[in-house]
Amino acid sequence: MGDCRFVIELLKPSHYDDDGYVIQWWKSWIPSNSLACLYGIATDIAARRALGPDVAIEIHAYDECHTVIPIRRIIHRIRAADAGLVCLVGVQSNQFPRAMALAALFRQAGIAVAIGGFHVSGCLAMLPRLPADLDEARQLGLTLFAGEAEGRLEGLFADALAGQLKPIYNYMDDLPGLQQRVTPFLPIDIVRRYGETIGAFDAGRGCPFQCSFCTIINVQGRKSRWRDADDVERLVRANLAQGVFRFFITDDNFARNRNWEAIFDRLIRMRESEGLRLQFIIQVDTLCHRIPKFVDKAARAECKRVFIGLENINPDNLLQAKKKQNRVHEYREMFLAWRARQVITYAGYILGFPGDTPERIAQDIKTVQRELPVDLLEFFILTPLPGSADHQKLDATGVWMDPDMNKYDLEHVTTTHSVMTAQQWQQVYHQAWDLYYSEQHIETIFRRAKASGIKPVRLLNHILQFYFTFIQENVHPSQGGYFRRKIRRSRRPGLPVASPVMFYPRRVREIVVTHAKLAAFYLYLHRIRRRVERDEKPYTDPALTPVAGTSSPPQREPARLTGAAA
Repeated sequence: MGDCRFVIELLKPSHYDDDGYVIQWWKSWIPSNSLACLYGIATDIAARRALGPDVAIEIHAYDECHTVIPIRRIIHRIRAADAGLVCLVGVQSNQFPRAMALAALFRQAGIAVAIGGFHVSGCLAMLPRLPADLDEARQLGLTLFAGEAEGRLEGLFADALAGQLKPIYNYMDDLPGLQQRVTPFLPIDIVRRYGETIGAFDAGRGCPFQCSFCTIINVQGRKSRWRDADDVERLVRANLAQGVFRFFITDDNFARNRNWEAIFDRLIRMRESEGLRLQFIIQVDTLCHRIPKFVDKAARAECKRVFIGLENINPDNLLQAKKKQNRVHEYREMFLAWRARQVITYAGYILGFPGDTPERIAQDIKTVQRELPVDLLEFFILTPLPGSADHQKLDATGVWMDPDMNKYDLEHVTTTHSVMTAQQWQQVYHQAWDLYYSEQHIETIFRRAKASGIKPVRLLNHILQFYFTFIQENVHPSQGGYFRRKIRRSRRPGLPVASPVMFYPRRVREIVVTHAKLAAFYLYLHRIRRRVERDEKPYTDPALTPVAGTSSPPQREPARLTGAAA
């Protein structure tokens, strides 16, 4: 008697653009840690024959951000097996409508579907009842999975194999430790579909801070849970074996990972003693430079880029968001610490705090340009994400929030503002990108890079990715990639499917126009870069001037950042 064949399909959905088409690329930029975690755990379950010695588990994984999901093939594969399960993994709120559209197709074919990720987990953690979209999912026959999969996925698979899936698996009150756990992993055929052939893993989860707009603290908790250095080394070596040496460490705040130093020390040893080629991107807070040796060891571990949760430079806005840890007067010192190690800095900037107005936002952006030596700034609209304290408060008080979860991508206005209309708020978001990435400031970014020993060409490519993706493709760079794909029939339910006669000529025109503009924008940046590189005069400006007296109290007005924190 042969093995029982159990097919697992792991799908990471994308989401719809403003025209209703799935946002998808030939190669996307941001790898999915959720998909890597689930794939690693599922592979371990299969290898151990954990569901029984006669159960052969077959696993397939897809990231829709760069791959067309073969729906018919998946249905045929599961029907041909003894049992199967489709898992929609890592589903964020803005991806939930797309996840539901995919789930409906599988449910129509009688396929079991489970859905997990931040939307399900955040709603179950913070709301007193199931919201309408989760209730709709349950009525469709989907299984809701809240919490983390380590130590729990085996039980879900066993129930699916037995045909006894529960409507809800809720582990939000029991977050697992990460030591000696199965580590994230994706095979090379998936990883090479990311722009830099980059892998992703979380070295820890949880954040100690209380930012009201954040979902991390309510989904992953405020206690630091970390992986051992041995586990990190093992996952890095597994990736190196398949040619992957670039990694995005997805910890929301790696500086608050209590095991950061042991992990960095291990990576440094691998680099310096064994000569292994490694590169990392990390995310940290604005006080990371105050942790002894943190920035130095990050650079030695070959951290090439760092994302910093700047969020805002208005102290009143930061206080209202409970982001008390951000000390405005220390921002410049922190950016200079990274710049001294030739690490490129990104920063996120949130628009739409209660005190914001179009005029105030424009003035604050000018202050950032003049006073802070950050390389790349990316903008977000303040959004009450399900799972955040902001969303919980607005839900409890009955304040209007847009019911369309597809808009909860930090690019669309989804609630009301105290002084700005929705149109003004949306408009100021678009204007912020143009203000920051002006020709004058792009030249300043290049000059600061050159003065700091950073090759301007490194920043040219990132500016090209960041700003051009926004202005031409009308999507945030975090959803970007190389060569936008649009599938005629992959359109949001309820919207008409264009005829081939209309769709394909229009799509050809879009491709030609986009790449002509891309070439023109590249040449525009190239001319600025060449002008900077030919200029031999020493360069400095207020942002490159060290700040004295950083132990002084935070300033109440952003404009006072100049000089010695006067």
